[in-house]
Amino acid sequence: MASTAPETTWHDVARGVALPTEAFIDGAYGPSIDGATFTRTNPATGETLATITECTSGDVDRAVSAAARRFASGEWRDADPSERKRVLLRFAELIREHSAELALLETLDTGKPIGQTTTVDAPACAATIQWYAETLDKLYDEVAPSGKGSVITIRREPVGVVAAVVPWNFPLIITSWKIGPALAAGNSVILKPAEESSLAGIRLGALAAEAGIPAGAFQVVPGRGHVTGEALGLHDRVDAIAFTGSTEIGKRFLNYAGDSNMKRVALECGGKSPQIVTRDCADLDGAAEAIAWSIWYNQGETCHAGSRLLVDSAVRDVLLQKVQARMATFEPGHPLDPDTVMGAMIGADHLDRVQGYLDSARSEGASVHGGDRVEHESGGAYMRPAVITGMTNDMRAAREEIFGPVLSVIEFDGLDEAIGIANDTHYGLAASIWTDRISDAHRAAGELRAGTVWINCYDQAAVATPFGGYKQSGIGRDRSLHAFDKYTEIKTTWLEL
Repeated sequence: MASTAPETTWHDVARGVALPTEAFIDGAYGPSIDGATFTRTNPATGETLATITECTSGDVDRAVSAAARRFASGEWRDADPSERKRVLLRFAELIREHSAELALLETLDTGKPIGQTTTVDAPACAATIQWYAETLDKLYDEVAPSGKGSVITIRREPVGVVAAVVPWNFPLIITSWKIGPALAAGNSVILKPAEESSLAGIRLGALAAEAGIPAGAFQVVPGRGHVTGEALGLHDRVDAIAFTGSTEIGKRFLNYAGDSNMKRVALECGGKSPQIVTRDCADLDGAAEAIAWSIWYNQGETCHAGSRLLVDSAVRDVLLQKVQARMATFEPGHPLDPDTVMGAMIGADHLDRVQGYLDSARSEGASVHGGDRVEHESGGAYMRPAVITGMTNDMRAAREEIFGPVLSVIEFDGLDEAIGIANDTHYGLAASIWTDRISDAHRAAGELRAGTVWINCYDQAAVATPFGGYKQSGIGRDRSLHAFDKYTEIKTTWLEL
């Protein structure tokens, strides 16, 4: 699907797009064995979007059997790295060729603005697959130090059948973070998209097959978490689970692994990321701009959203004035309008949940600015950005992951107090500090318990850098060469001469 012509709107294209709704198992699309389905609602309108196949335990078993069979055959596992590279590069190119279609499917599913899915999400998916493809003929195994009488090699081997369970907030991007290295390593991969955002993931199945990935080496099993996700987590022939989502569900996957075959579990489970603005930050305009985008981009539905603003009392009033002045630029609009910056929330239930945090903050004595519901002419689930002031770090809205466009503001006096507040959380995904004192920047970066610390910026990212968290933000890392750790076994071979 090409980009829309000037006289054609995305609304027009959406009315004619084919929605992929069936599971992709063993190289072909088809319904569930027992005919199970679930309904997806368009978050922009509140109307039914699609009826999608739900893979139950029998379908999961069929997919796992196909994956295990393909892995045992060695066709993908043992292919020369240059051959896997060629196929994955073709996969990336096909994603680019179909990027407008994939972006539209993601926008329809999630309510994300089309201007963002076309320029960020779909291109990033292709770029990540390409990056991992290009690593394949550049990765070396090791030879351990030994005496002349021995040769000791240390090699990476694929772990086997990998289930990738991805969330609804960045479906294409997070899918690529998981299937890119898992496929590159030679595994058979089963993708389970979130029930709220299945369409683009389902479409990837056909593109992977067209690229030359063998039947069974990449499959897509849509369904609800407590049905399809649980079946994958408990399956004795799934060798590894890579999950991104809530801490609550991440803990369930750890239990599933213990109750089944002790499968490897890699988790990215969100955060409550602090942004520290010190009195020594001269560029408060730059800080305000980054803070606004960090929490209101993607409707605040971002795992590493900068949701806690920790600001020195000396600059609090000036900074807040600058942040709140930017709220109007994030007025919610229809996701298919190219100029929309903030689209619809993922659904009405989630909108109610986010609004509940605003009510909780008011009841605890904090002040809420903005955050009102928007009655959009299309229907759907919309709300304006919110800022909560007068907060302490023990309040519910300061401790729990809201996953919405809500910024919690907490004052501090001195860097030591700020670092203590920042680390007083169950999470540790990301953090930032804004300061012109280089010594404070380095000290904070060393003391903040987070997987990523940004200094005088926020949400800078590259596939070459690892992403993941401390504490209950997860186990393991997505992106970079470190991602291969989740999808490979390390084998030592000791040869006596």
